Amino acid sequence: MLDIGEAQRKILEEIPVLGSERIHILEALGRVLAQDVEAIRDVPPADNSAMDGYCCKAQDIQHASVETPIRLRMIGESPAGKPFQGTVGPGEAVRVMTGGLIPNGADTVIMVEFTERTGEDLICLQAPGVGAHIRRTGEDVRAGEVVLAVGDIVRPPEVGMLATLGHAYVHVYQRPVVAILSTGDELVDLDEPFSPGKVVCSNSYSLAAQVYECGAIPLSLGIATDDHEHQRSRISDGLRADVLVTSGGVSVGNYDLVKDTLAQLGMQLKFWKVNMKPGKPLVFGTIAKKPVFGLPGNPTSAMISFEQFVRPALLKMMGHKNLWRPLVEAVLEEDLKIASDRVHLVRCKLSEKEGTIMARPTGTQSSGALRSMILADGLMILPPERVPFRAGNTVKVQVLHGGMPLVPLSPYDHESF
Repeated sequence: MLDIGEAQRKILEEIPVLGSERIHILEALGRVLAQDVEAIRDVPPADNSAMDGYCCKAQDIQHASVETPIRLRMIGESPAGKPFQGTVGPGEAVRVMTGGLIPNGADTVIMVEFTERTGEDLICLQAPGVGAHIRRTGEDVRAGEVVLAVGDIVRPPEVGMLATLGHAYVHVYQRPVVAILSTGDELVDLDEPFSPGKVVCSNSYSLAAQVYECGAIPLSLGIATDDHEHQRSRISDGLRADVLVTSGGVSVGNYDLVKDTLAQLGMQLKFWKVNMKPGKPLVFGTIAKKPVFGLPGNPTSAMISFEQFVRPALLKMMGHKNLWRPLVEAVLEEDLKIASDRVHLVRCKLSEKEGTIMARPTGTQSSGALRSMILADGLMILPPERVPFRAGNTVKVQVLHGGMPLVPLSPYDHESF
């Protein structure tokens, strides 16, 4: 039985990075760049004003103050998009708006607030100095500079920069299609009649949501019964996807047939069972070099196993550099009764008390209790050699989500599991 870190390493060794595709910059939001983006022009392309004011020669107003105002002659204006075409000479000024180009001959901008107008003359009450309030050519980006690099995630600022540089389309890594199959005679779908002994198959939807959340594309294969032929048929359909994920049927019961069915379809088994709770009965292998994950059937076991193993694999396929959720240190708020030779991943709620991150379990840790996942901000990582766990102990927590400011441990050492 593998430790979690070793299982993660074995999985990632088998995971390829997908090829690239060229898409519109708005469609690229959240995607990973597969090609460097080089600036084809300076940004800004010319000197322009950072605010509304008047541009002139700094030497002309170097002694200007409220006590000793300097008078300049107005010769025109330079609004954004309509540059002044002349040259600013000694004793002259041009009205300039934010973003307006700086005319030839001018080397400073005095803010409107420090001027007065008298007819065609400008009274200057301040000496801002050479270069004041001027955005210089190439101040943000220089032509030929690599502005965005392979592996960068496209966020709204990157979209804005791509537009600024004139790139309507960009190369990003492809999104894997993930086929999802739930197995079990007891399962029914949402629109099927409910009867004693049956349960609604939540895994089809929670796993698809997890696939969506990390940026990949889910492909639902529905539900397969505990029958080799039915499972082979559904799994064969799923092999057109980039990744196959099943839930249920991977333990040691009489009706746990998935591992054998995958073997019949040519799966090369890489490992079975991981030293964790929940999520011990996990299968990983490849069919025709495509990753195959056999997750446990209990809803929280399936979701937690997805977090530890499937999500990092999908992120790698999409070109991400950071594959891991952040870890933080937290202080236990209550005693935990944990007795096992496996690593426990305990669903917990995080809070802050006098600058310290606190963690408490979200109630029952049953593998079928989905509400405990709803209430959880993270997963406490409790190694077996440290039992018992008492209130006040410091524990590591894998943060799943949450709005409170958290300072992650650095670097993220998932091998510490």
